[in-house]
Amino acid sequence: MAGRKRLRPVAEINVVPYIDVMLVLLIIFMVTAPLLMQGVEVELPKAEAQAVDSDDSEPLIASIKANGELYLNVGGDESAAITLETLQRRVGAVLRANPDKPVLVWGDQAVPYGQVVNLMVALQASGAANVGLVTESPE
Repeated sequence: MAGRKRLRPVAEINVVPYIDVMLVLLIIFMVTAPLLMQGVEVELPKAEAQAVDSDDSEPLIASIKANGELYLNVGGDESAAITLETLQRRVGAVLRANPDKPVLVWGDQAVPYGQVVNLMVALQASGAANVGLVTESPE
């Protein structure tokens, strides 16, 4: 033992086990993430929502009835059904003149979710930065 050097203690962390644990966790999250993203059918509760503050006295309101008819509270006869293209043109014209005007959607509860989403996409394509959904408070 006289010719051997004495080994000094190493004050470094052994990183290899930590990398192994990290890779295992990464694989677990990669496998479980798609399972967490799947939808589950739920019945949403009714809740009271607070009113949105608005600087403008009258927002742009796009309505969709249970049968899919579209209405807009601006331009022409407000009680006449219009097409999606007409709605887009009118909303685009209003938002070019007043870009900060709020845009709201009144959707009948019997309307399929996809039709409401299509309406919101059309409104955003017309230039609406934010589109809000209007609800009623439960009574």
